[in-house]
Amino acid sequence: MTGFADPRAEANALFPDGTDARVLEPSPPAALDARWMADDPTDPAGAAGGLVTPIPGEGTTWAELADADDHVAAFAADHWLDGVRAVPDFPDGHETTRRSLHEVAFFALSPRRYQVTGKMGLRYTHGGFGTPFFRAGTGDDEQIRVEGDHLVRQVGPTVAREAITTPREAARFVGTEFQSRWFEGFNDELSPHPDRVLDVDEAASEAIGHWFGFATHVLELARRTPGAEDVSRVQLWPEHFDVAFEMGSSERARRASYGASPGDDSHPEPYFYVAAWGSIDRSDPYWNDNGFNGGSLTYRELREADDPYSTALAFLADGHRRLTT
Repeated sequence: MTGFADPRAEANALFPDGTDARVLEPSPPAALDARWMADDPTDPAGAAGGLVTPIPGEGTTWAELADADDHVAAFAADHWLDGVRAVPDFPDGHETTRRSLHEVAFFALSPRRYQVTGKMGLRYTHGGFGTPFFRAGTGDDEQIRVEGDHLVRQVGPTVAREAITTPREAARFVGTEFQSRWFEGFNDELSPHPDRVLDVDEAASEAIGHWFGFATHVLELARRTPGAEDVSRVQLWPEHFDVAFEMGSSERARRASYGASPGDDSHPEPYFYVAAWGSIDRSDPYWNDNGFNGGSLTYRELREADDPYSTALAFLADGHRRLTT
């Protein structure tokens, strides 16, 4: 997790020639399609051979192949591709790390990508989160990401690492200057203290990264909802520090954000949510969250579920059904 990252190439190396694997993480080369704010690493389009994918129905799944090969099984589990791994454990005190990583995402990673591409979306990366690959003036593929208590900057074949210290130093390391307001469309989600020392526990950071991996797989499945309208891509939003996508017609008041958060000021533990863009019937117990206009599925409920993937997917599907029928 400390060297050069190319998740799709690493995945393809597990299989014979003629196999084309899909993962949940961005991989080089940089995606230059200007229509989207985030990459789509699971997109089956352009497969050069037999497709291996985390998405049932779009090719041979990682879970199917993992049953017959221990190396495939280990890679799939480590990268949240098999759909069977348990919900990650969170150590005590992870809230402090979450708040610190939120500042790293908001004041360093996303502004750097936005500076170069005009896009701010982040993605789950192995053990953490980071930018999709992009291209700056050198023409090299670049990615900046969090791994544990370190920042990693990968430019072409060169990989540099630095311990997370302050928001100002994080911005400097990734190649930009600290700005408290770098995008006018955001509300003041965070109070900027550029030289405050950030407290990032390595184990808590890795747990948050694992949560984003679990959530990204669930959301990639959910965005394939049959008949869904106007479906966006999954991305990690820097202002809220959650991973989400949108679907449903806004013109017919059916649109909502479907996402997962590692926690926030109103929710000390991680949760999945459906946040409706229009009115909801608060007499329906599904719409149970008073922190926003929607419903939430708690971390405790996921931990107690026999199959957390199915439980999370059923919760998201339930919200979509309520909004569209």
